[in-house]
Amino acid sequence: MRILITNDDGIHAPGLKTLHAIATALAGPDGEVWTVAPAYEQSGVGHCISYTKPMMVENVSDRRFSVEGSPADCVMAALHDCMLDARPDLVLSGVNRGNNAAENTLYSGTIGGAMEAALQGIPAVALSQYYGPENRDLDDPFEAAASHGADVIRRILDATPPHGSGYRLFYNVNFPPVAAADVQGIRLAPQGMRRDTTFSTIPQLSPSGRRFLWIKGADQQIPTDAGTDAALNLDGYITVTPMRADLTAHDTFDALKAINT
Repeated sequence: MRILITNDDGIHAPGLKTLHAIATALAGPDGEVWTVAPAYEQSGVGHCISYTKPMMVENVSDRRFSVEGSPADCVMAALHDCMLDARPDLVLSGVNRGNNAAENTLYSGTIGGAMEAALQGIPAVALSQYYGPENRDLDDPFEAAASHGADVIRRILDATPPHGSGYRLFYNVNFPPVAAADVQGIRLAPQGMRRDTTFSTIPQLSPSGRRFLWIKGADQQIPTDAGTDAALNLDGYITVTPMRADLTAHDTFDALKAINT
């Protein structure tokens, strides 16, 4: 198997090393793992692409490239430049430092990389490691992802239905904030919503008197509704959420039919 890996934490991020090990196990002795990742951190850029400016691509080493752009840029750079001789069979994005459950999904560059792969017709999985008091001080906070990642992806690939017309499926996988031995299992889960909490801003003055705003994340230990992603993660489960790049609210069409003329 030929696998492309990317992320949004940057090419030197420890989670990318974890992902490379997962991809190597999946690719097998006759496979290939290619890395095309951002030259610097791109957290929170979502599915952003560098549409109005060029991006510099550097061949760091064999099958390893850094891109001055977003994760979605990296996927396009890989498919249309770095890997022109043969497209990958699978794209993996992550392993993100921190969860991409609930509303985090909408901001995530990790998800954006997987979404771009799906739009380009390649099977894709985004992987993120939830952080919390039970794993953040471990020697390897990514050990749940490292231990269970390859198995989860194999299960996803084996269960994925044939692609028909329309937007291709991609997957959002979140590993719980626990040690690998304490993982309770794998659960298919819808995207949840953390209630009464949102991203916000904190103002700060520089020494020169200029005013800046820092983005402040929400409390990540707040569970979502029972059976949804973050709630299951906080209960120790790996969650798998199938997604498509279709933002249509299909469930509202009957209620809104009076709009039609």
